Amino acid sequence: MTETFSDDRIRQHRSADATITLTLDGEPLAGREVQLEQTRHKFLFGCTGFELMDHANGTAADPEGDARNAELWEGLFNFATLPFYWGRFEPERGKPATEPLRKAAQWFTDRGHPVKGHPLAWHTVSADWLLDLDNEEIARVQVERIKREVGDFAGVIDMWDVINEVVIMPIFDKYDNGITRICRDIGRIPMVRMVFDAAREAGPNATLLLNDFDMSAAYECLIEGVLEAGIKIDALGLQSHMHQGYWGEEKTEAILDRFSRYGLPIHFTETTILSGEIMPPEIEDLNDHVVDSWPSTPEGEARQADEIERHYRTLLAHPSVEAVTYWGMFDKGMWLGAPGGFVRLDGTPKPSYDRLHHLVNEEWGTPATTLATDAEGRLHFNGFLGDYRVTVADRNAAFQLDEAGTANLTIALD
Repeated sequence: MTETFSDDRIRQHRSADATITLTLDGEPLAGREVQLEQTRHKFLFGCTGFELMDHANGTAADPEGDARNAELWEGLFNFATLPFYWGRFEPERGKPATEPLRKAAQWFTDRGHPVKGHPLAWHTVSADWLLDLDNEEIARVQVERIKREVGDFAGVIDMWDVINEVVIMPIFDKYDNGITRICRDIGRIPMVRMVFDAAREAGPNATLLLNDFDMSAAYECLIEGVLEAGIKIDALGLQSHMHQGYWGEEKTEAILDRFSRYGLPIHFTETTILSGEIMPPEIEDLNDHVVDSWPSTPEGEARQADEIERHYRTLLAHPSVEAVTYWGMFDKGMWLGAPGGFVRLDGTPKPSYDRLHHLVNEEWGTPATTLATDAEGRLHFNGFLGDYRVTVADRNAAFQLDEAGTANLTIALD
């Protein structure tokens, strides 16, 4: 895929040729200079928000540093994923850590960033106390847990990874856990039905995802079985942890083509691209790779910046993709200790940060720019889908470009 080809497809699927007729006090605003600015992308450029939990709750050990981190985060992203791992969220039965997560979610939503909860059902980081229950009771409390979280966070979090990694769930053998027990007992598709029914009941208007790391035909078979069983899935989550090397455009496009055939929106839910040594290819479970030190390197950072750009261009060029979530803004606290963030351990941004910042905010965005209306009060421009603000002196108005192609709107200045 050449860059020009991907750029053409990005423009085709992500922008609109807009004609905006501006009126002031009921009359067309003819021959006037106006300020036009995009205030938000429709496309969800996401990242984990785990690292800003303390900042959002006012409990940061380094408030100034966390404030800088928050500013860096918002320089790239407009969509956050927050952690609902059951074993950490409710390590003691009946005592969920609802309040700090609610404050964090509210912090993001107050800034216009929608939030997704991850995950409601997963066999890993599960609650240990489930092992004291029989399978029927485990299933009952899993359903109750889903209804509680979806209900408690409604209006603040209205998007959920309902169940994570179902393909491996019933055959997972690293350690015993309650979720594998019930999935092995009832089967994958009934398991998906149980948890999606609970989430749908508690959040009828929520966006509910099925999420997995397994990009093999096994995930396709699961999706087909789920859909044939009449279970409504709102979006498919595809994980892309590239600790063993960048997938490349050909592999990524092939995966997108395979999973887009279900007609569902696709979210790349967990992306990681390294700026240091690549994990050996013989490692089957990424968790098994343990090293004393895993530094970011100048050569790796240059490679990461290029691969980040290639990956995001590939995803934006495909019309099925609605969201990309990067799995960790900062090397500090990165999963597996890998150098996969946009910010080094010393708090300085890597080249990948600057590269994605340019793409999101300049190449794919409309910074504040001056345009002039014609004799009929019309503005003509090509803009990426999302929210906009137009300002003339002390008067302004907001509008949205929602669909690719052409847009014709009449906007009254307040």
